Amino acid sequence: MNKSQFRSPLYPYLLLLPQLSIIVIFFYWPAAEAIRSSFYLEDPFGFSSTFVGLDNFSDMVSRSDYVRTAEFTVIFSVLVTFFSLATALLLAVTADRVLKGASTYKTLLMWVYAIAPPVAGLIGIMLFDNLVGPIAEFFRSFGWDFKLGVNRFDTAFAMITISIWKQIPVNFIFFLSGLQGIPKSVQEAAAIDCASSTRRFWTITFPLLAPTGFFLLIINITYSLFDTFGVIDVVLKGEPGNNPVTLVYKVFLDGFRGNDLGGSSAQSVILMILVLILTIFQFRLIERRVHYS
Repeated sequence: MNKSQFRSPLYPYLLLLPQLSIIVIFFYWPAAEAIRSSFYLEDPFGFSSTFVGLDNFSDMVSRSDYVRTAEFTVIFSVLVTFFSLATALLLAVTADRVLKGASTYKTLLMWVYAIAPPVAGLIGIMLFDNLVGPIAEFFRSFGWDFKLGVNRFDTAFAMITISIWKQIPVNFIFFLSGLQGIPKSVQEAAAIDCASSTRRFWTITFPLLAPTGFFLLIINITYSLFDTFGVIDVVLKGEPGNNPVTLVYKVFLDGFRGNDLGGSSAQSVILMILVLILTIFQFRLIERRVHYS
Protein backbone atom coordinates (compact mmCIF):
# COMPACT_ATOMS: atom_id res chain seq x y z
CA MET A 1 0.00 0.00 0.00
CA ASN A 2 1.15 3.53 -0.76
CA LYS A 3 2.16 5.61 2.24
CA SER A 4 2.38 9.37 2.49
CA GLN A 5 5.95 10.58 2.69
CA PHE A 6 6.90 13.79 4.47
CA ARG A 7 10.25 15.52 4.19
CA SER A 8 10.24 16.38 7.89
CA PRO A 9 9.12 14.00 10.65
CA LEU A 10 7.55 16.98 12.46
CA TYR A 11 5.35 18.00 9.54
CA PRO A 12 2.49 15.52 10.28
CA TYR A 13 2.34 16.75 13.87
CA LEU A 14 2.19 20.36 12.68
CA LEU A 15 -0.82 19.45 10.54
CA LEU A 16 -2.52 17.87 13.57
CA LEU A 17 -1.60 20.73 15.91
CA PRO A 18 -4.63 23.01 15.16
CA GLN A 19 -7.16 20.24 15.77
CA LEU A 20 -5.35 18.94 18.84
CA SER A 21 -5.16 22.47 20.23
CA ILE A 22 -8.91 22.91 19.85
CA ILE A 23 -9.57 19.58 21.61
CA VAL A 24 -7.23 20.41 24.49
CA ILE A 25 -8.44 23.99 24.97
CA PHE A 26 -12.18 23.42 24.58
CA PHE A 27 -12.56 19.88 25.95
CA TYR A 28 -9.74 18.46 28.07
CA TRP A 29 -8.92 21.71 29.88
CA PRO A 30 -12.57 22.49 30.84
CA ALA A 31 -13.13 18.84 31.78
CA ALA A 32 -10.08 18.83 34.04
CA GLU A 33 -11.15 22.13 35.60
CA ALA A 34 -14.65 20.75 36.22
CA ILE A 35 -13.20 17.68 37.96
CA ARG A 36 -10.98 19.90 40.13
CA SER A 37 -13.83 22.28 41.02
CA SER A 38 -16.12 19.41 41.99
CA PHE A 39 -13.99 18.80 45.09
CA TYR A 40 -14.07 22.44 46.23
CA LEU A 41 -16.55 24.92 47.60
CA GLU A 42 -15.94 27.81 45.24
CA ASP A 43 -16.46 31.49 45.95
CA PRO A 44 -18.82 32.90 43.26
CA PHE A 45 -16.37 35.72 42.56
CA GLY A 46 -13.32 33.44 42.38
CA PHE A 47 -11.50 34.89 45.41
CA SER A 48 -11.27 31.68 47.44
CA SER A 49 -12.03 27.97 47.44
CA THR A 50 -12.30 25.39 50.20
CA PHE A 51 -11.59 21.71 49.74
CA VAL A 52 -14.67 19.69 50.70
CA GLY A 53 -13.85 16.30 49.18
CA LEU A 54 -16.92 14.38 48.06
CA ASP A 55 -19.43 16.61 49.85
CA ASN A 56 -20.62 18.16 46.58
CA PHE A 57 -21.38 14.71 45.18
CA SER A 58 -23.17 13.48 48.32
CA ASP A 59 -25.25 16.64 48.57
CA MET A 60 -26.16 16.38 44.90
CA VAL A 61 -27.33 12.76 45.08
CA SER A 62 -29.33 13.36 48.25
CA ARG A 63 -31.28 16.28 46.79
CA SER A 64 -34.79 15.39 45.61
CA ASP A 65 -34.77 17.99 42.84
CA TYR A 66 -31.66 16.43 41.29
CA VAL A 67 -33.21 12.95 41.34
CA ARG A 68 -36.36 14.37 39.79
CA THR A 69 -34.31 16.07 37.08
CA ALA A 70 -32.41 12.85 36.36
CA GLU A 71 -35.67 10.92 35.98
CA PHE A 72 -37.05 13.51 33.58
CA THR A 73 -33.79 13.49 31.59
CA VAL A 74 -34.10 9.74 31.05
CA ILE A 75 -37.72 10.05 29.93
CA PHE A 76 -36.92 13.07 27.75
CA SER A 77 -33.95 11.36 26.04
CA VAL A 78 -35.81 8.11 25.40
CA LEU A 79 -38.86 9.82 23.91
CA VAL A 80 -36.89 12.27 21.76
CA THR A 81 -34.56 9.56 20.46
CA PHE A 82 -37.28 7.01 19.73
CA PHE A 83 -39.84 9.27 18.07
CA SER A 84 -37.31 11.27 16.05
CA LEU A 85 -35.78 8.06 14.68
CA ALA A 86 -39.13 6.33 14.09
CA THR A 87 -40.71 9.34 12.39
CA ALA A 88 -37.66 9.98 10.22
CA LEU A 89 -37.53 6.32 9.17
CA LEU A 90 -41.21 6.38 8.22
CA LEU A 91 -40.74 9.56 6.17
CA ALA A 92 -37.59 8.19 4.53
CA VAL A 93 -39.34 4.98 3.47
CA THR A 94 -42.23 7.05 2.10
CA ALA A 95 -39.90 9.42 0.25
CA ASP A 96 -37.96 6.52 -1.23
CA ARG A 97 -41.16 5.27 -2.85
CA VAL A 98 -42.28 8.63 -4.22
CA LEU A 99 -42.12 8.79 -8.02
CA LYS A 100 -43.52 12.26 -8.71
CA GLY A 101 -42.37 15.39 -6.89
CA ALA A 102 -39.68 13.48 -5.00
CA SER A 103 -37.17 16.35 -4.95
CA THR A 104 -39.77 18.81 -3.63
CA TYR A 105 -40.91 16.35 -0.98
CA LYS A 106 -37.34 15.77 0.23
CA THR A 107 -36.48 19.47 0.21
CA LEU A 108 -39.48 20.39 2.34
CA LEU A 109 -38.54 17.77 4.93
CA MET A 110 -34.88 18.87 5.08
CA TRP A 111 -35.54 22.60 5.51
CA VAL A 112 -35.81 22.28 9.29
CA TYR A 113 -32.20 21.04 9.39
CA ALA A 114 -30.98 24.63 8.84
CA ILE A 115 -32.83 25.94 11.91
CA ALA A 116 -30.77 26.42 15.08
CA PRO A 117 -32.15 24.94 18.35
CA PRO A 118 -32.96 28.38 19.89
CA VAL A 119 -34.84 29.35 16.73
CA ALA A 120 -36.70 26.05 16.84
CA GLY A 121 -37.61 26.80 20.45
CA LEU A 122 -38.88 30.25 19.47
CA ILE A 123 -41.04 28.78 16.70
CA GLY A 124 -42.33 26.23 19.19
CA ILE A 125 -43.32 28.96 21.63
CA MET A 126 -45.28 30.70 18.87
CA LEU A 127 -47.12 27.45 18.09
CA PHE A 128 -47.75 26.43 21.71
CA ASP A 129 -48.45 29.91 23.10
CA ASN A 130 -51.33 29.93 25.57
CA LEU A 131 -53.07 32.90 23.95
CA VAL A 132 -52.35 32.86 20.20
CA GLY A 133 -50.69 29.49 19.58
CA PRO A 134 -52.57 27.42 16.96
CA ILE A 135 -51.55 24.13 18.56
CA ALA A 136 -52.72 25.27 22.01
CA GLU A 137 -55.99 26.43 20.45
CA PHE A 138 -56.36 23.05 18.74
CA PHE A 139 -55.86 21.26 22.06
CA ARG A 140 -58.45 23.48 23.76
CA SER A 141 -61.00 22.47 21.13
CA PHE A 142 -60.69 18.93 22.51
CA GLY A 143 -60.97 20.06 26.13
CA TRP A 144 -57.22 20.16 26.91
CA ASP A 145 -56.47 23.48 28.62
CA PHE A 146 -52.86 23.66 27.45
CA LYS A 147 -50.69 26.01 29.55
CA LEU A 148 -47.09 26.32 28.44
CA GLY A 149 -44.76 27.37 31.25
CA VAL A 150 -47.43 26.89 33.90
CA ASN A 151 -48.33 23.22 33.82
CA ARG A 152 -45.37 20.84 34.20
CA PHE A 153 -46.76 18.16 31.88
CA ASP A 154 -47.74 20.67 29.18
CA THR A 155 -44.30 22.28 29.25
CA ALA A 156 -42.60 18.88 29.04
CA PHE A 157 -44.85 17.91 26.12
CA ALA A 158 -43.91 21.08 24.23
CA MET A 159 -40.18 20.63 24.91
CA ILE A 160 -40.21 17.02 23.72
CA THR A 161 -42.30 17.80 20.63
CA ILE A 162 -40.08 20.70 19.56
CA SER A 163 -36.90 18.67 20.12
CA ILE A 164 -38.27 15.79 18.04
CA TRP A 165 -39.34 18.13 15.23
CA LYS A 166 -35.87 19.72 15.16
CA GLN A 167 -34.04 16.37 14.87
CA ILE A 168 -36.23 14.59 12.32
CA PRO A 169 -34.60 16.14 9.18
CA VAL A 170 -31.10 14.96 10.18
CA ASN A 171 -32.29 11.40 10.68
CA PHE A 172 -34.34 11.62 7.48
CA ILE A 173 -31.29 12.54 5.39
CA PHE A 174 -29.22 9.62 6.67
CA PHE A 175 -32.05 7.07 6.50
CA LEU A 176 -32.92 8.12 2.95
CA SER A 177 -29.27 7.84 1.90
CA GLY A 178 -29.13 4.38 3.46
CA LEU A 179 -32.27 3.27 1.66
CA GLN A 180 -31.02 4.53 -1.68
CA GLY A 181 -27.73 2.70 -1.09
CA ILE A 182 -29.44 -0.71 -0.94
CA PRO A 183 -28.79 -2.50 -4.27
CA LYS A 184 -31.84 -2.82 -6.50
CA SER A 185 -30.98 -6.45 -7.16
CA VAL A 186 -31.41 -7.23 -3.46
CA GLN A 187 -34.79 -5.48 -3.39
CA GLU A 188 -35.97 -7.29 -6.51
CA ALA A 189 -34.87 -10.66 -5.14
CA ALA A 190 -36.67 -9.94 -1.85
CA ALA A 191 -39.83 -8.96 -3.77
CA ILE A 192 -39.77 -12.32 -5.58
CA ASP A 193 -39.24 -14.33 -2.39
CA CYS A 194 -41.75 -12.42 -0.23
CA ALA A 195 -44.90 -10.68 -1.37
CA SER A 196 -45.48 -8.85 1.92
CA SER A 197 -43.82 -5.40 1.86
CA THR A 198 -43.92 -5.18 5.66
CA ARG A 199 -42.11 -8.47 6.06
CA ARG A 200 -39.54 -7.48 3.41
CA PHE A 201 -38.83 -4.29 5.28
CA TRP A 202 -38.18 -5.96 8.65
CA THR A 203 -36.24 -8.95 7.27
CA ILE A 204 -34.25 -7.31 4.45
CA THR A 205 -34.34 -3.52 4.46
CA PHE A 206 -34.13 -2.83 8.19
CA PRO A 207 -31.11 -5.12 8.82
CA LEU A 208 -29.28 -3.45 5.92
CA LEU A 209 -29.97 -0.07 7.59
CA ALA A 210 -28.45 -1.28 10.88
CA PRO A 211 -25.10 0.60 10.47
CA THR A 212 -26.94 3.82 9.68
CA GLY A 213 -29.38 3.24 12.53
CA PHE A 214 -26.57 2.59 15.02
CA PHE A 215 -24.81 5.79 14.01
CA LEU A 216 -28.04 7.78 14.30
CA LEU A 217 -28.80 6.20 17.68
CA ILE A 218 -25.58 7.62 19.11
CA ILE A 219 -26.15 10.99 17.44
CA ASN A 220 -29.72 11.25 18.73
CA ILE A 221 -28.86 10.29 22.30
CA THR A 222 -26.12 12.92 22.30
CA TYR A 223 -28.54 15.43 20.82
CA SER A 224 -31.23 14.76 23.42
CA LEU A 225 -28.75 15.06 26.28
CA PHE A 226 -26.81 18.15 25.19
CA ASP A 227 -27.97 19.87 21.98
CA THR A 228 -31.51 20.46 23.24
CA PHE A 229 -30.17 23.08 25.66
CA GLY A 230 -31.15 25.92 23.31
CA VAL A 231 -34.69 24.60 22.92
CA ILE A 232 -35.20 24.20 26.66
CA ASP A 233 -33.71 27.61 27.47
CA VAL A 234 -36.01 29.42 25.04
CA VAL A 235 -39.12 27.48 26.04
CA LEU A 236 -38.58 28.15 29.74
CA LYS A 237 -37.76 31.83 29.04
CA GLY A 238 -35.09 31.84 31.74
CA GLU A 239 -37.64 31.15 34.50
CA PRO A 240 -37.81 27.38 35.01
CA GLY A 241 -39.77 27.55 38.28
CA ASN A 242 -41.35 24.14 38.79
CA ASN A 243 -41.07 23.23 35.12
CA PRO A 244 -39.02 20.20 34.04
CA VAL A 245 -35.36 20.64 33.07
CA THR A 246 -32.66 18.24 31.91
CA LEU A 247 -29.37 17.55 33.66
CA VAL A 248 -27.40 19.77 31.29
CA TYR A 249 -29.72 22.71 31.86
CA LYS A 250 -29.61 22.16 35.63
CA VAL A 251 -25.81 22.43 35.50
CA PHE A 252 -26.27 25.84 33.90
CA LEU A 253 -28.92 26.91 36.42
CA ASP A 254 -26.94 25.91 39.50
CA GLY A 255 -23.64 27.22 38.18
CA PHE A 256 -24.57 30.50 36.51
CA ARG A 257 -27.84 31.36 38.26
CA GLY A 258 -27.28 29.86 41.71
CA ASN A 259 -23.50 30.56 41.76
CA ASP A 260 -22.91 27.02 43.09
CA LEU A 261 -19.78 26.37 41.05
CA GLY A 262 -18.68 23.32 43.02
CA GLY A 263 -22.10 21.68 42.89
CA SER A 264 -22.56 22.34 39.18
CA SER A 265 -19.06 20.97 38.52
CA ALA A 266 -19.96 17.80 40.41
CA GLN A 267 -23.11 17.49 38.29
CA SER A 268 -21.10 17.88 35.08
CA VAL A 269 -18.63 15.19 36.23
CA ILE A 270 -21.48 12.78 36.95
CA LEU A 271 -22.95 13.57 33.55
CA MET A 272 -19.61 12.89 31.84
CA ILE A 273 -19.34 9.53 33.63
CA LEU A 274 -22.89 8.56 32.63
CA VAL A 275 -22.25 9.47 28.99
CA LEU A 276 -19.01 7.45 29.04
CA ILE A 277 -20.82 4.41 30.47
CA LEU A 278 -23.59 4.78 27.90
CA THR A 279 -21.10 5.02 25.05
CA ILE A 280 -19.24 1.90 26.19
CA PHE A 281 -22.55 0.05 26.49
CA GLN A 282 -23.56 1.07 22.97
CA PHE A 283 -20.30 0.02 21.33
CA ARG A 284 -19.79 -3.17 23.34
CA LEU A 285 -23.31 -4.59 23.25
CA ILE A 286 -25.42 -2.91 20.58
CA GLU A 287 -22.74 -2.69 17.89
CA ARG A 288 -22.21 -6.48 18.08
CA ARG A 289 -25.63 -6.88 16.51
CA VAL A 290 -24.77 -4.51 13.67
CA HIS A 291 -23.34 -5.99 10.47
CA TYR A 292 -21.48 -3.75 8.05
CA SER A 293 -21.20 -6.21 5.19
